[in-house]
Amino acid sequence: MRYRTRVTAPAALLGTVAALSVASPAHADPETGTPGPETLGDPVFPSLGNDGYRVSAYHLDFAYDATTRLVDATATLTLTTTQELSRLSLDALGLDVHEVLLDGVPAAREQAGEKLRITPAVSLAARTTATVTVTYTADPRAALAPTAWVPTPDGFAVCPQPNSAHTVFPCNDHPSDKADFTFRITVPAGLKGVASGRLVSTEDLGDGRTAYCYRSREPIATEIVQITVGDYVIKDRQGPHGLPLRDVVPTARATALEPALALTPNLVSWIEQRLGAFPFETYGLLPCNNDASDAFDFTGLETQTLTLYKPNFLLQAEKSIGSHMMHELVHSYFGNSVSPATWSDLWLNEGHADFYGLLYRYERGWADSLGLTTMEARMKDTYARGDQWRKSSGPVAAPNEANLFDSQRYLGGVLVLYALRQQVGETVFSTIESTFLERFRNASASTGDYIAVASEVSGADQSGFLGDWLYGTKTPRMPGHPDWTVTPVSSALRQPQNRTDGHWHDNSATL
Repeated sequence: MRYRTRVTAPAALLGTVAALSVASPAHADPETGTPGPETLGDPVFPSLGNDGYRVSAYHLDFAYDATTRLVDATATLTLTTTQELSRLSLDALGLDVHEVLLDGVPAAREQAGEKLRITPAVSLAARTTATVTVTYTADPRAALAPTAWVPTPDGFAVCPQPNSAHTVFPCNDHPSDKADFTFRITVPAGLKGVASGRLVSTEDLGDGRTAYCYRSREPIATEIVQITVGDYVIKDRQGPHGLPLRDVVPTARATALEPALALTPNLVSWIEQRLGAFPFETYGLLPCNNDASDAFDFTGLETQTLTLYKPNFLLQAEKSIGSHMMHELVHSYFGNSVSPATWSDLWLNEGHADFYGLLYRYERGWADSLGLTTMEARMKDTYARGDQWRKSSGPVAAPNEANLFDSQRYLGGVLVLYALRQQVGETVFSTIESTFLERFRNASASTGDYIAVASEVSGADQSGFLGDWLYGTKTPRMPGHPDWTVTPVSSALRQPQNRTDGHWHDNSATL
């Protein structure tokens, strides 16, 4: 079977010679055995992920060399097979693989596009727990497409969403396969290593290097892992209810960025009043030391417990950044704690983040980019565009790779949530939100799951109502607003954003 690949890097960067065998007993024959499926069948990114196993834990051991600017790494995966496997594969691109061990024994390997295929000496039985260890070198400055690496003058950060965590570490790169993460980051003097989760130990190695170890209390989807190295100062402060907040800030820019960083405690308090206690052990911002327009695709990215930003964005006045800071914070609930089951479910992330981000903006009297100051006014404007957006960008819950991050997933998602709130009332809507978050905490959930919760909590079948809003080609009537009208498709209307310069995420209405 042929699998789609997107490899554009020079062959030398792939780092693995095809069918490179190692000294070991005769290996299982994938032609006569049962090789694992090299896809999880995602409707937007069908080549991502690998069925046949699920990962329960990753341990990533990174050592950064400031002279070569390379990363020597070991990724250790604990996985459980879901079927007999004569061969399994990990998503991997641009990694110079040196060795693969399966339960401590060298295993044959080959690179096939964005898959690292591993053939054990003996087929793995179904429901078997195994440990895969991959030793490799990575270049954060390599010319890869896609890439998660964000090079900086003094190190790097990572920006894996949606489909590039596997350029940083071999993995099952799909949000439906969340796992526990631990990290060990070794850096030379003058630099710090930081990752998602909490710092659990710091070790002086006695040779001018320091190893920082982190552990995440909750599982993480690969697309929102953060690992960063740089000349940072760690700024600790206390959030509501004693929540530890930590910001990881370029030392030279710490003073200038402090006004933005100081906003976080009140932001957390506001969202906790609406969505409940913050779901993770810590939160903070990472304004990594790179403001280049092509540094990464997002103004901010909700990497778990440590939101990635371009520093210059955070130098603006509060009214220019507060709404989007709320957007990214909301992703801790919708997107991180509850991850999308497939990338078609992205509207659950972005629609909710924009919904609460806009509520926060309007509550403070800050006009949005259209000069509007109420949610009702913005939704009336968005409603008028509904049929045009559905024609040019598809229904809200039916994106493709090209339009995944356009306005239909953001504002279109907000419109769906607004319609549901109009249909069931604010009290029931709030209960739907809290029930959904609690039921799928630390897991992944689909659009169907959200519809099921809405039906259960409201006491009425919402599948037809939400199905029309999420999958229909025509914009339904808005409950409570019989006077609202949709502009015909033939009329001149602003198209939903579908940027071609790679900067998709800037379609958020909170910017």
